[in-house]
Amino acid sequence: MKQFNVPIIYRSPLISAIKQKRKQQDKMKKDFSPTLLNLGDLHIYLARHFGFCYGVENAIEIAFRTVDENPGKRIFLLSEMIHNPHVNEDLQERGVQFLQDTHGKQLLPFESLTADDIVITPAFGTTLHIEKKLNDIGLETKSFNTTCPFVEKVWNRSEQIARRGYSIVIHGKPRHEETRATFSHSAVNAPAVVVNDMKEAVELGKYITGEKNEAQFVQEFEGRFSEGFDPVKDLQRIGVVNQTTMLASDTQAIADFLKQVMIQHYGLTEANTAERFADTRDTLCYATNDNQTAVSGMLDTDADIALVIGGYNSSNTSHLVELCEAKLPAYFISSESKIQSREKILHYNFHTKEEILTTGFLPKHNPAKLLITSGASCPDALVENVIRKVASFYNVEDKIEALINEWTSAPSLSAQ
Repeated sequence: MKQFNVPIIYRSPLISAIKQKRKQQDKMKKDFSPTLLNLGDLHIYLARHFGFCYGVENAIEIAFRTVDENPGKRIFLLSEMIHNPHVNEDLQERGVQFLQDTHGKQLLPFESLTADDIVITPAFGTTLHIEKKLNDIGLETKSFNTTCPFVEKVWNRSEQIARRGYSIVIHGKPRHEETRATFSHSAVNAPAVVVNDMKEAVELGKYITGEKNEAQFVQEFEGRFSEGFDPVKDLQRIGVVNQTTMLASDTQAIADFLKQVMIQHYGLTEANTAERFADTRDTLCYATNDNQTAVSGMLDTDADIALVIGGYNSSNTSHLVELCEAKLPAYFISSESKIQSREKILHYNFHTKEEILTTGFLPKHNPAKLLITSGASCPDALVENVIRKVASFYNVEDKIEALINEWTSAPSLSAQ
């Protein structure tokens, strides 16, 4: 896989050594067990896969290269390039300005742009409407497009099944940048509708069977279907694609459910299911899949708590928290600064969208056993900072350097 030129401030000697050794041992990525950092009184279990994915590293490389190669130029980002506050702040410190916030609210008017400016498209992609606006101004957008290749794969797959007469059902968060972009690229080729979760998929199924009518559809899915969408006609042949940062298991469950509705309603067999339902399993993002599977593998460990690191508006990170909290106390933090002391941690509740101060979060017994993972837009450096912060509470930080030396020089790495 391509190697990207990512600023060294985002790298970590500790995490790089671990990832390299695990990769050498498990090139086919079949082992999803965590990596044990045995620090004596503190045992940290790192997920097999976490941190920057291909799409994020690609976006960071393009953005920072654009800044370096265009001194004196006005440079803008359509919105947050990725959902990590540290990376976005670094770009802003280098003079990059945001045109919109993460929900699409305008921060700077497009009318203030000129053809001499540079506008970077974020990793989530953008809508065809915004792309046309930029092109009409005379801006060259292709060279500064950081859209994740796996997001574009979803768009391409949507176009392919649209040409075969299927409508598009998008599993995603309706207000998320990626969902808005995928909806735009899907709706130009076929009727499209967005479902947020299984509950909404179940309701959508009732329009397939005729249990609910068009008037109910317009009200229930307001603002989330393409112009002229007719649930009676347009739900007769469908394919399900996803916002790539959703739980892969949820997307598959929604697809399986709607497929079963089609089979039962139309009396299909497995052999002729494709007459009504398109197979789109290939739109699930490999990185999302790997990170979520790695967390599932990590949760088999007998641990006390989990720490999940990432931006609070990161969809893929929130789903990692969701997986962890089903098994044990899980704390969602954006950086080591949220760990205020051995007793106090300020963490994010993504259900209520607020930060919570919890006391007594670290276990009192030895060895304390912690699970750690991070989202696809979280720099490895932040993960190392969290590890060092926790290690300092147990007076074992000095053991980290010994582990780095051991893993850098040793021919193999023990995984547990």
